[in-house]
Amino acid sequence: MNNLLVAQSGGPTAVINATLAGVIRGVRTSNKVDIIYGAKNGIEGVLKDNVMKLNKFVEDTFALDTLTYTPSSALGTCRYKLEDWRKDEEPYRKIVEAFYKYEISYFIYIGGNDSMDTVNKLSDYCKNKHYNFSIIGAPKTIDNDLNLTDHSPGFGSAAKYIATTMAELESDTASYNIPAVTIVEIMGRNAGWLTASSASARTNGGTGPDLIYLCERTFDYAGFLSDVREKLKQKPNVLIAVSEGIKDRNGNYISDQLSSGETDNFGHKYIAGAVRTLEQLIRKEIGCKVRSIELNLMQRASAHIASETDVTESLLLGQKALYCALTGETGRMSAIKRLSNNPYRIEFISVPVEEVANKEKKVPLDWITEDGHDVTKDMIEYLKPLIQGETKIQYENGIPRQMKLF
Repeated sequence: MNNLLVAQSGGPTAVINATLAGVIRGVRTSNKVDIIYGAKNGIEGVLKDNVMKLNKFVEDTFALDTLTYTPSSALGTCRYKLEDWRKDEEPYRKIVEAFYKYEISYFIYIGGNDSMDTVNKLSDYCKNKHYNFSIIGAPKTIDNDLNLTDHSPGFGSAAKYIATTMAELESDTASYNIPAVTIVEIMGRNAGWLTASSASARTNGGTGPDLIYLCERTFDYAGFLSDVREKLKQKPNVLIAVSEGIKDRNGNYISDQLSSGETDNFGHKYIAGAVRTLEQLIRKEIGCKVRSIELNLMQRASAHIASETDVTESLLLGQKALYCALTGETGRMSAIKRLSNNPYRIEFISVPVEEVANKEKKVPLDWITEDGHDVTKDMIEYLKPLIQGETKIQYENGIPRQMKLF
């Protein structure tokens, strides 16, 4: 039998289930897959033999529509790190055993950078051991830091949420006529794409954030205070956007003062709290009213304001991943190539996952203004098509309907 296994991994997004729905829709039209299975909680579900059949959704268009607009990972997620198979082969043996048990020919893993690391290692193992499985990655990450794809599913929706929130915060803060600073911390460990998207709040004539600090540039405390003081001379209320991963000249996270220092399974330090550090700094050195805000999980969970462009592209990337698998590709990731900005045109391609895993695509330095606290028109033009379109969410009892798979 030609069965397919699909799983989700890493931080959830508002559209990761759209990619899952794209895979399922593709199964319906391909007529090449007998049974489609979903692994619960990513690769951990494969290792623990915790899988479920998804065939009932193949012909249920209503359920698929609901799944498409459901945020987070409907199959559950994980942050499991596979060691190199040359160091520890046991997990790979278990995965292969599961593939044989369920007669899996195709495996699609939907996730970000760490998930593509898993795809890369697993496909490398199977090639070396002469196992004939097709192992394909489908991208997702709100951070937009995946290499070899113009942008990643989840980013456009998170960018739309951030731009909208910053525009609303601007309206709120501008209603007062007393000196005040509002600092908003936006996700982004080493790549400032999401923080840069706050500039899209200016699209309809608003001023948006007055200052934007990305993690691609070294953060200077003295320069920051000087920037804030200068803005306060120009207007009573200053709105600032900062990446959670901003670092000082010594390479230390600004949030380290409040961090526990703990790390995840991939060795990434848990970072949050840069704005609280900056709030204390402004209160001490400037003495005006100051408020700090962490957008936190809302950035990746707000499906009610997702970009329809993001949803559509996520669906099609799931279908592209399935096509790659069914045509015998392995060790590849479905991706987006931008052909033009105006009109916005793209094509769906596949790229070698070994050139994606453990690499980061950062904001080009020439898309950051010379003074280091804003972004250029090139960034605005890049962002604009990604936040377009409103979703067709189904509401029930006043709130969006969501799909629960288990």
